[in-house]
Formats: sequence, structure tokens, C-alpha cells
Amino acid sequence: MDLLDDSIVPEHARDVKADAREFAREHIEPNATAYFQSGEYPHDVLEAGREANLVAQDIPEEWGGRGLDLPQLLAITEEFYRADAGIALTLQLASFGCEITYEYGSDEQCEEYIRPVAEGEQLSGLAVSEPETGSDLAGMETRAERDGDEYVLNGEKYWIGNGVEADWVTLYARTDDDEDNRYGNHSMFIVPTDTDGYEAEHIPEKMAMRASKQAHIELEDCRIPAENLIGTEGAGFWMLAEFFNQGRVVVSGHGLGIAAAAIESTWEFAHDREEFGRSITEFQAVQHGLADMLVAFEGARSLTWRACEKVKNGENPGYWAALSKTNATEAAVDIAEQGMQFHGGRSILDERRIARVYRDARIPVIYEGANEIQRNLIYGQAPQ
Repeated sequence: MDLLDDSIVPEHARDVKADAREFAREHIEPNATAYFQSGEYPHDVLEAGREANLVAQDIPEEWGGRGLDLPQLLAITEEFYRADAGIALTLQLASFGCEITYEYGSDEQCEEYIRPVAEGEQLSGLAVSEPETGSDLAGMETRAERDGDEYVLNGEKYWIGNGVEADWVTLYARTDDDEDNRYGNHSMFIVPTDTDGYEAEHIPEKMAMRASKQAHIELEDCRIPAENLIGTEGAGFWMLAEFFNQGRVVVSGHGLGIAAAAIESTWEFAHDREEFGRSITEFQAVQHGLADMLVAFEGARSLTWRACEKVKNGENPGYWAALSKTNATEAAVDIAEQGMQFHGGRSILDERRIARVYRDARIPVIYEGANEIQRNLIYGQAPQ
């Protein structure tokens, strides 16, 4: 069955979707189980993705990328995450945070930092979350103090993709303490990971998306040039708000790909499994369960692609991004759970695709803003 058909996809995004599907079948699917079990970083798949021009290609053409837009990124995302969420996340994190620099940074910053990522010579990362703070962007405590021609960074960051592997990270830090302007106290900085005072280590092994690596970063009197400030001081919160609107649509695609994988594996297994002398698909309860999985998936996919168009056009983007992210990621959890049930005892075996998918599905409901926060945004930004 082909759940990720391109009839709902804008025509200009169909070619890159086809390329992503071919790449996923050739490079991601065959390696998914091995990398999930080993927990190693998939350097070879990442390099193949770069050669296929499917990694870091949202970067504008003037800085070496293809300038892929949001629908094209979503089309790629569906295909990659259906094949394997852990490897897919590694591929997408290769340019994580770059958008903030190429949207708000200087030409000099883009030439020095963005172009090498687009050309496959460097990896980037985005450092926002902290050990005690995740969704409260205005509450982050990592600090950047101006000292002449430098900023001095002190604090910690947690759950940072590519925190160890990256050549540089886009880092969110406090630059003021104005209680009357809570959303104007943070700024964005480019921080090379070889800077003195920057220390990062991998977070101990995760239950899911094991081919993607996250880090704990400690910053102790880490000095960077003042020219590494992105845009203006105090604008960090608003930069991230716009960045996450785009990102949450992409994370909706994470949910869609994972859900499609769960349905496909469950459909195949259910039609091959016999109980009481007949295929289990002859039982009405199983038919209804499979039907419910399809209903949830198709509804989530329709909403996601509608939200993609709304966000791309700047039509109440915060509302639509939160709506689709919440719906698609929770649909993935429910669909994967039902898939586990239909697989029976075999569902718990590592070698089973459904076991990997079930674990992976639980993660996107948390990252890019937990879904409880998304519900706040949906309510607060609903059309009146």
C-alpha cells in the first residue's frame, strides 16, 4: 500500500519527494535495524544524503544550497521518516539552526558558516533547551555577557542534536533581565564547538531514534567574538518563534512518516497472520482497528499539508503549526500502539519494524515544543 502518495503534495515538490523515496529505499531502510541496534551515528548514510543533494538543501542557492521551500522539506520528511526516524533525524539535523543565520545574520556569517554546511563540509546544531528548562523559552538561564569585543558564555544546554558532532551551533542565551520585557531578554549566537570553554558529551543511550545523537553542553567562560551575535541583541525569542513555526510543520511530517510505517508493517503482518484457522483480517475487530488507523492517518496528513500551505503563506502560522504538530504526532502514537497490539507477542522483538516504530513515535510529541504547549498556542491563537 502507498500511503504517502503525491496527490496531496504540491506539484513543485513531487520530484524531490520521488528522489527522497528512492534514497530512503536504497540507503535508509536497509540500514535501519543495524543502526537502531548499535546506536551508532550513520556517517555513511549522511554522506550519501549529501551526495544526493537531499541534506541541508533548504539553504538558499546564494549560499550553496537548493533553496528548498517548506512543502519540499515536508515531502522529503514523510519519506525519510517512513524508512527510519533515527537516521532521518540525523539527516535533518545536519543543518539544524542554519535558517536563523541565513534569515537574520550577515552575509559574512553566511559565507563563513552557512556555505560549508550546504556544501557538506560542516555540520551545524541548535542549542536551546537546558537541563531544567525546555518549553519556557523566556526562562532559559544560559548567559552571554558582553566584554569589549567579545561575549562570554556560561551555562548548560541539553538535548542538543549534533552537540558533539557539529562544527558550530546556533546558541540561545540570556543577554538581559528586564522583567517588563520577558520576551526581549535573549539573543542568538554562532558558537564554534572548538572554542575554549565549550564542552559536550553524548547523552546516555535513548530508547528510540538511536541513530541520532543528542548532547549535554557545558559552557564555562566560553568567549566568542561579538560579531558572532546573529541579528540584534534581544531578538532571540522572536527569531525562534518564527523558526519553530516552520519546524513544527516538518515535525508533523515526522509523525506522518512514522504512522505510515506502522500501518504498512501492521497491514502486511495482519494479512499474513492466522488464528483459529483463518486470517485475523477476517475478524471484524481487526478490520475496524485497521480502518481506525487509516482514518487517523488520512486526517492527520490532510491537516498537515493544509497547515504547510498556511505557514508558508504566513497565514496565522503559529496556530496552524501547533495544530498539525499536535495532531500528526499523536496520531502516530495511537497508530503505532494499535500496530503493536495486532502484532501480538512478536511486537516486542527488536528485529520487528513495529517495535522500532512504536518507540520512535513517542518522541515527536515531546520535541519542538511538547504538545501540552502546542495546545496553549492553539487556544491562544485560534481564529476569532
